[in-house]
Amino acid sequence: MTKLILSEIRRRYVIELRPLDSATEAALAADPRPGAKAILDTIARRRFDHRSEGQRIRKLLRFETSLWRTGVQYVAGVDEAGMSPLAGPVSAAAVIFAPGARISDIDDSKKLDGATRERLTIEIKKTAIAWSVGFAEVEEIDSINIYWAGLLAMRRAIEGLALPPEHVLIDARRIKDLAIPQQSIVKGDAKSLTIAAASILAKTARDALMRKLDAEYPGYGFSKHKGYPVKEHLAALNKLGASPVHRRSFAPVRVALGLPPLPPWPNFDGTTSAARR
Repeated sequence: MTKLILSEIRRRYVIELRPLDSATEAALAADPRPGAKAILDTIARRRFDHRSEGQRIRKLLRFETSLWRTGVQYVAGVDEAGMSPLAGPVSAAAVIFAPGARISDIDDSKKLDGATRERLTIEIKKTAIAWSVGFAEVEEIDSINIYWAGLLAMRRAIEGLALPPEHVLIDARRIKDLAIPQQSIVKGDAKSLTIAAASILAKTARDALMRKLDAEYPGYGFSKHKGYPVKEHLAALNKLGASPVHRRSFAPVRVALGLPPLPPWPNFDGTTSAARR
């Protein structure tokens, strides 16, 4: 091999990530130059990473695969985003993949950076056979509390699917009176590929909305912290007061407005919960 050929091989199989054919691999293994060994080492690492990722994805699909094998085709993963912020709606997403579908790098949205979430959002929407995002607005959060508003957003996401799901996988929740079999999975966004995909769509949809609200209500920093109760947001809240999109049932917002604490929320069974936020 000449140096020129090694350069071409590096471009094709290292930079462009083309599959390495057996003849070229054998020639590289017989080449004594360090450059040839470096190419082989890089490809070996990539193959190892691909195998590890494949095993991780197979594990993430264990709930879906179990259902697919019984003949259940349309399995929806559902998750929410935005339960803790002091401002803006809560969002939820539902995603259905065709049996056997796989997307590398999917994980719980909280473990991914913004750029990765945005890239995966495009791939999820392109791969899914159905997806939907639903919201529960600030007024609804303040009326029924954030827990029930999160479930309302989830229900809206499910109802917005172009294909009715046959089974629903939900992150640590159960939706009351849902006329579809459902399975609650604790930490489901780290255990189910479809729930993880839903967590990504819910997060990116809400983040995009908070960037729009930042333009409508400048000064709070919504585009940066997305309404979460970080130090910068609390300082702006105390300085500017509450905007129309702040959750008035949340304690820091009430403090900024000089309002008294709210009593415990009534539950649907007639009891009361411990406290309002």
